[in-house]
Amino acid sequence: MNWQSARSVLCVRLDNMGDVLMSTPAMQALADALPGRRLTLLTSHSAAALAPHLPMVSRVLAWDAPWAKHAESHAAPAPGPEIAACARWLARFRFDAAVIFTVYSQSPLPAAVLCALAGIPLRLACCRENPYTLLSDWVPDTEPGTQPGQRPRHEAQRQLDLVAQVGAMPRDTRLRFRVLASDRGAVAGRLAAIRGGRSGPVVVVHPGASAPSRRWPPARFAQVAHALAVKAGAHVLVTGDAAEHDIVRAVCAAAGHACVVPLAGALRLGEMGALLEAADLLVSNNTGPVHLAAALGTPVVDLYALTNPQHTPWQVPHRTLFADVPCRYCYKSMCPQGHHRCLEDVPAAHAVQAALALLGSTPDSLPAVELPWPGAGAAAAAPAGFDALPAMPDDGATRHLPHDEADHVHPWH
Repeated sequence: MNWQSARSVLCVRLDNMGDVLMSTPAMQALADALPGRRLTLLTSHSAAALAPHLPMVSRVLAWDAPWAKHAESHAAPAPGPEIAACARWLARFRFDAAVIFTVYSQSPLPAAVLCALAGIPLRLACCRENPYTLLSDWVPDTEPGTQPGQRPRHEAQRQLDLVAQVGAMPRDTRLRFRVLASDRGAVAGRLAAIRGGRSGPVVVVHPGASAPSRRWPPARFAQVAHALAVKAGAHVLVTGDAAEHDIVRAVCAAAGHACVVPLAGALRLGEMGALLEAADLLVSNNTGPVHLAAALGTPVVDLYALTNPQHTPWQVPHRTLFADVPCRYCYKSMCPQGHHRCLEDVPAAHAVQAALALLGSTPDSLPAVELPWPGAGAAAAAPAGFDALPAMPDDGATRHLPHDEADHVHPWH
């Protein structure tokens, strides 16, 4: 068996939805490298919501790995029996190869052990230490940059470079997200009702983020929403999940304009994709909707905490806004200095200016903002378990893999 003949490939991406989206160009390259190749994605339950929207993936397997950071990390079980059960489960699929996608701070070795126990003969990943026989193919991992002035690669480029090692060269390097016709129709009806026959751009504002270090103050989002409603005649839709209801309501109340509308908990993932596809602009913290907008070609104003330079909007018109600070690129979910100055020092006026520029500009006139680099210038958690989901069921139903590890299987919602 070699990579050129591997027809059934397991893609392992065990963290969050945005990470999966940034891996879609690499997964598409894998799918395109061999006619008839079938990709299966193993990911967290939270990221498995992408199942119907990944055109290059035939099947999604949902499992919350006990070593990975994801939305249900705090609920992960003791690893030993869970890993063994998952390995037995994966073995039934008889995969020819596995590609393990990780960010620079993650070790691929636990997933490599899992794939080896599942009897998958070809196993590829980036790795800092010599994996010996745990990986059949590996790329030495030197990120986030070991030389003065060296910049880490964008996360999407990191994964493209990984699969290129086994001959998977991309035809198109954009992020991927398939919008379903049903979601597009539902959102079109809702937008028509919100517009009420009035013209003007549609701007989505997303003030939430999972990590506190990546949250711009809600009061400034409110200022931006108000300014865009007044200056651009925009219909501003403030989004968030059900747990972000309070912050969304607070932004809308502070904005104080009839064209600023709350949509907390009102949209399924597919509908959020359809909304961003229809929108003229997204203004957001650096979180999942930024990568969703990038996949759909929607311009982004990204309030970008300088925690990690690898996750900027990919191949889409955008402006990244930040305040340069000596503690840049801390790679922390909580600000270790306690001041959040990389975001706190960004005034609302800068975001308004960036938004107006994107609304009135063509892509060619909007170069990406370079991030500073040293030396180079300036809801309830789902229970643990694993489920098998088809990427696009013919009848729209969720599929669950029948097997005898019944104690480990839970429905996916």
